[in-house]
Amino acid sequence: MSGTPEVPQGHLHVEVRSAYADSVALLQVSREVAASPGVQAAQVAMGTPLNLEVLTGMGFDVPACSPNDMVVALRLDSEDQLPTALAAVTAALAATTGGRAATAGQTVAPRTTASALRRSGAELALVSVPGSHAMVEAIDALDADRDVMVFSDNVPVEQEVALKRLASERGLLVMGPDCGTAVVGGVGLGFANVTEPGEVGIVAASGTGCQQLMCLLAAAGVGVGAALGVGGRDLSAAVGGISTREALRRLDEDPSISRVVVVSKPPAAEVASALEEYAAGLSTPVDFALLGSGRPDLTSAAESLLSAMGRSVPDWPTWGSAGRDHAVGTGHLRGLFVGGTLCDEAMLVAAERLGPVLSNIPLSEELRAPSDLTGLAEHVMIDFGDDEMTQGRAHPMIDPTLRLEHLARAAADPTTGVVLLDVVLGHGAEPDPAALLGPAITDAIGTAQAQGRSLPVVVACVGTEHDPQGLTRQARVLAEAGAEVHLSNARAAARAVELVAGVAR
Repeated sequence: MSGTPEVPQGHLHVEVRSAYADSVALLQVSREVAASPGVQAAQVAMGTPLNLEVLTGMGFDVPACSPNDMVVALRLDSEDQLPTALAAVTAALAATTGGRAATAGQTVAPRTTASALRRSGAELALVSVPGSHAMVEAIDALDADRDVMVFSDNVPVEQEVALKRLASERGLLVMGPDCGTAVVGGVGLGFANVTEPGEVGIVAASGTGCQQLMCLLAAAGVGVGAALGVGGRDLSAAVGGISTREALRRLDEDPSISRVVVVSKPPAAEVASALEEYAAGLSTPVDFALLGSGRPDLTSAAESLLSAMGRSVPDWPTWGSAGRDHAVGTGHLRGLFVGGTLCDEAMLVAAERLGPVLSNIPLSEELRAPSDLTGLAEHVMIDFGDDEMTQGRAHPMIDPTLRLEHLARAAADPTTGVVLLDVVLGHGAEPDPAALLGPAITDAIGTAQAQGRSLPVVVACVGTEHDPQGLTRQARVLAEAGAEVHLSNARAAARAVELVAGVAR
């Protein structure tokens, strides 16, 4: 997106270290160092291409390095503060990694998932390792006759198919890869919202889609007894719904579940049809909330489910207002998402009225956004949680850095008419996302005003009152920052479309 903000002035220091640490650990290190006196900005990250792009955008000149190198980038008030800042880096690394930041070539004694499972007696293995290593760990769990949840992303689809076929032969369930959300035995796994237990069971080929559905049901007073994530590709033609069938079978046998709903990002038509035929033969009623052109959005699907259960549909909550003083002009919609399914849903809603929407996860391949969005006079929505955007980085529900950078760029781009964002609450997500996003929204609106234009910001905040962050508390902070906030992602997208269409008029 054009109009990259001017980089603040200060003393810049960049060094490359031959060391490795987990991206989540380095996120914490960056935050602690950034809070040190005299430090304007701090980024401690592995030297992946995406991280190097972010650092370059922040004004740092990074020497040649590899993804196995650690980059320490600091912007200071003055050069005199460098020794103190570097000492803060060392202390934060020691505290956050427990002294376990490995140097290049360092190895640790091997342990197996199977041996750990057999010792513990656990019935489910959760695999969260780099995608290139996930299959080995998952097979180890299956060999121990255990179900497995693969949280890891960047797992090749052919490995996913092999894992799920093996599990199916053994009557086991593979949840994932890239399974971000599940509720098993009353325990939330991955990114999980806090909801009451209940009679609804969910099979989810979508993490944030599952969370949206759970939170809408919670707002209507309906609990969820189980949510079995199956990975976002399970309903693709390549995978064929292998895990979805097993999950449906299990929920059908669960006496505490009286109704099941299958939620998915746009599926392969033949796979959806086959699953609907399979579900028709089960004793438990099954509803389908499958996104796609001509299909209901997730909020409409939730409303249909509530009606089928004889429950009333509430007024979905909103906070704040956007666009009251919106000047007439030209502009395009910019969607910046952490949830892939929420991005899909928003694109489907927008495309009905605005026409084609470009994206890094396009609804059709001809709508793929170019890598350089500068001066792009099109509607664009980006999923920052896509595999390509998370290589060497924590998921944007944990680390907002990349999206905040793009928000600032979108605000400075005079072709941006409306900004649409999502915020996903719950365990595993940022402890206080509004603390960083709120000021960034205020700054974005101010940037546009300095150029003599207005910039409505609309946010979908997916969460419950019992989440650690608190739905209302987060929504109010974002509303006070200038955003219009909705619990329903589909309603937020429709509102953003309404505003950008108003700009076009």
